[in-house]
Amino acid sequence: MTLKKIIPLVVILFTSCAINAQDFPNISDPRVPIKLPNVKGDSITLTSLKGKVILLDFWASWCIPCRSANKRLVKLYTKYKSSGFEIFSVSVDESKKDWERAIAKDKITWVQVNDPRGVMASTVIDWNVMVLPTTFLINKKGDVVAVDLEGKELETALKGLLEE
Repeated sequence: MTLKKIIPLVVILFTSCAINAQDFPNISDPRVPIKLPNVKGDSITLTSLKGKVILLDFWASWCIPCRSANKRLVKLYTKYKSSGFEIFSVSVDESKKDWERAIAKDKITWVQVNDPRGVMASTVIDWNVMVLPTTFLINKKGDVVAVDLEGKELETALKGLLEE
C-alpha cells in the first residue's frame, strides 16, 4: 500500500474515533479514575481537584507538540491559577528522568503525575486518548465540558467556567 493510500485511511480512522465531551462521565465515575504518582512518588487523584476548573492534560516529554503546548499552558496557568484553575498533567513517559527534565525545562508548576506504562496504559485507554497532547476541560462539578480546546477558544471557555 502506498503512502498516498495510507494517509486518507489514517485520517478516516482518527475522524471516526473523534472524542466528544459528552462521551465522558464525571471525574468521580469509577470507570475513569486517575490515581498516579507525582515526582516525589506521592499518589495524587484527579478527584482531589474537584471544585476547581481543571484542564486534564495527557502528554510526554518526547512529544514535540506537547512541549510546544506546555509553553502556552504555562502562560495560561500563571494568569488563572489564583482564580480556581488547575492543570492536572498525566505524563506517559516511561523514563522518569526524561519526564523530570521536561518539567524543569518547560517550567511546569502545576500538578504532574506519571503513568510509566506509556501510551498503552489503562489511564490512556480509559480516557480514550488517541494522540498526544490531548486535553479535557472539566468544570467545577467534575464534568468534562470540552476536549482539545486551544488558544483563544480554551481561554474563553476557561473564563466562562471560572465565573460559574
